Amino acid sequence: MPPVSPELISPRSPRVSAARRLAKRNFRGKERLFLAEGPQAVREAGEQADTLVELFATVEAAERYADILGRARDIGARVHLASEQVIAEISTTVTPQGLVGICRFLDTPFEEILAARPKLVAVLAHVRDPGNAGTVLRCADAAGAEAVVLTDASVDLYNPKAVRASVGSLFHLPVAVGVPVERAVAGLKDAGVRILAADGAGTDDLDDELDKGTMGGPTAWVFGNEAWGLPEETRELADAVVRVPIHGKAESLNLATAAAVCLYASARAQRASGGCRSVTVS
Repeated sequence: MPPVSPELISPRSPRVSAARRLAKRNFRGKERLFLAEGPQAVREAGEQADTLVELFATVEAAERYADILGRARDIGARVHLASEQVIAEISTTVTPQGLVGICRFLDTPFEEILAARPKLVAVLAHVRDPGNAGTVLRCADAAGAEAVVLTDASVDLYNPKAVRASVGSLFHLPVAVGVPVERAVAGLKDAGVRILAADGAGTDDLDDELDKGTMGGPTAWVFGNEAWGLPEETRELADAVVRVPIHGKAESLNLATAAAVCLYASARAQRASGGCRSVTVS
């Protein structure tokens, strides 16, 4: 068989220009569409109903990921074979992986999250770095959290770097966006969720909380800005301000690492029979 040629070869074509504009927040908000790059993100998008609407793929990627293209066609997404130059024009990465999808926004109304009575929630308050936001979302997904909330002071959920950092987890769990932190905390408290603010200067120690068996109930962790943590007014909204203990000589933990520790601590406590108990070694 003769080699297959890409149908989109000009970076200036209308379809390519429309996709490229989604790298900018104002265009994403106007169209309610965002970019998902790479096989993992595109595969996960294809598994969600009515999410993946368009897919650009190099000939090589189309051959390597034939299952992904087949799924895209099955759900009615438009599929374009594109030159490497076209993919590079659309992609926001230095080394594109040959697949770029266009997806519909999929954030969930905050009221729906509350109505589901979640047991474990990550609240991103004042988180500005998109890589951190995506990584915390991934950690929340891995720990079995049932929702993530991004406050109105946090980064755009659909920033390409945040989407990439989530490694597909964006498509796995409900995420509410643009929620004022006061409303987020009040709503979760009304739903019976205990609010824990993660802060390196917290008065409560995570180990102590685990030993006391206080973390077995529904919990929301509030995570703050990468550089200056949580403002005092946000800490005051919480039921407790908890620090992750530093047992070695490290100065601190970065946001994503601290979030993973906190979320997994809650997940372990909630899964333990009768709550998490300390173990005494004689």
